[in-house]
Amino acid sequence: MQIQGYFDLRFEQVRDRFAALFSETPTRGAAVCIQIGGETVVDLWAGAADNAGEQPWHGDTLVNLFSCTKAFTAVAALQLVAEGRLELDEPVARVWPEFAAHGKAAITLRQLLCHRAGLPAIRRPLPPEALYDWAAMTAALVEQEPWWIPGEGQGYAAITYGWLVGELLRRLDGRGPGEAIVARTAAPLGLDFHIGLDDGDFDRVAYLGRMKNEFGDAAAQRLLRATLSEPESLSARAFTNPPSIMTSGNKPEWRRMAQPAANGHGHARSLAGFYAGLLEGRLLDPALLREMTREQSTGEDRTLLAQTRFGLGCWLDQPQVANATFGAGPAAFGHPGAGGSVGFADPERELAFGFVTNTLGPYVLMDPRAQALARSAVACLA
Repeated sequence: MQIQGYFDLRFEQVRDRFAALFSETPTRGAAVCIQIGGETVVDLWAGAADNAGEQPWHGDTLVNLFSCTKAFTAVAALQLVAEGRLELDEPVARVWPEFAAHGKAAITLRQLLCHRAGLPAIRRPLPPEALYDWAAMTAALVEQEPWWIPGEGQGYAAITYGWLVGELLRRLDGRGPGEAIVARTAAPLGLDFHIGLDDGDFDRVAYLGRMKNEFGDAAAQRLLRATLSEPESLSARAFTNPPSIMTSGNKPEWRRMAQPAANGHGHARSLAGFYAGLLEGRLLDPALLREMTREQSTGEDRTLLAQTRFGLGCWLDQPQVANATFGAGPAAFGHPGAGGSVGFADPERELAFGFVTNTLGPYVLMDPRAQALARSAVACLA
């Protein structure tokens, strides 16, 4: 496998670990980027971007980053807090009056961002095409009663997060939610990141495929069983209502729409650059960054059926939980995306990390491929 790109010789171990992905796992294409103190020390890519293995991965190949998108969305919302247009602990209904219906009048932005609002799924079955209809999805969330008393438990809002937080952005920013998030987070840092992709960029997007005959760890298998055997459960509804959620990643309509929880498109460089920008104070002031990255909620997740630990729109490291650590320091924060992509920062080392792949693994929390690369980077800094 020919590895393209650049690495500082101090990080040769990361380059070797990256190359090993292609011989030790069924990874078809991937990229990794690492910055230390704002300096790029690793920027590598390899493999195929298409399903047939004929189109090579390039330095500007884009990938659907899935939930890595949520951190960008959270930062845009926190910028509105800094501007005095939103408050973390005021009712969302001040901005979105209809939202107050069915027991949601007291739900706050903080609860939305740390997955304690009780709205990770919609009970009423929706047609596949509803996924692409912003008005239909926000209306369904207005009608939805919380699955538990808001604030009294946590459950990861895998895709509803995008409409919940995105609707606040839409009402306050004056731009579409995807446009607003990109303008507030990616554009100031010069990042090649998109929420709502132009057709002209479609030829740069890697085709997504799943690992065959790989069933993941116990957490992944537990969630899969619940999703398949209990179709009306919270977990099943979160990932299959509308039923097109899990099957649309390669579709043009998915790429074109703006779904601020799940369909950002970028590359490893985009993710590392975003987290470097956060560490450098270019997106949030220090007080808001501290609030974003302190523990807001932890415990058994009602959606993922695993132990999760959240800040505001980001995941916090769980060093003692093998499948829930970023693989760097205990102060690390960031966000994984379905299938293996992940971006995070380790403030103690001034490390910003991005990993992307078009070969989706089955893991619910962290993907072992990204963890191995992060551990290699940390070892190089020892």
